[in-house]
Amino acid sequence: MKPPLHIVLFEPEIPPNTGNIARLCACTACQLHLVHPLGFDITDKHLKRAGLDYWPYLDVQEHADWAAVRETLAGHRWFGLSTKAGQGIWDSKFEAGDVLVMGPETRGLPENILNELTPLRIPMRQDAPVRSLNLSSACAIVVYEAMRQFSASRRIDI
Repeated sequence: MKPPLHIVLFEPEIPPNTGNIARLCACTACQLHLVHPLGFDITDKHLKRAGLDYWPYLDVQEHADWAAVRETLAGHRWFGLSTKAGQGIWDSKFEAGDVLVMGPETRGLPENILNELTPLRIPMRQDAPVRSLNLSSACAIVVYEAMRQFSASRRIDI
């Protein structure tokens, strides 16, 4: 079965966030791609604890660097989450096989990578000093918005 979405974590730093996203991918049949360097060891107990016993149901692929993941998923449409993006996720039309890229928790996606993608933002209030959502929460919001669109159009069913 082809994954409905490819979730790419570019240089993730916090094991529980990656574990939560791995669990999300297992529940939604999305493929998880981890781009090195990682801020933790893949056998980290916090990573495994957050993913619970879902690891056998997860399709995860590790990539040495950004160029490697771009080559692996060439031909797909690419979206990157950024608080600096102009286009919101609700204004996007997702398709099965799309690639969603999330940046490192402490710094987000670098500008050179954002320039290669369609940058998207999750709507958030602008009248308070809040920077962003938690990475795993943001990932879940976008995955389920895409899945909602797939379901509404009957383009995919998991």
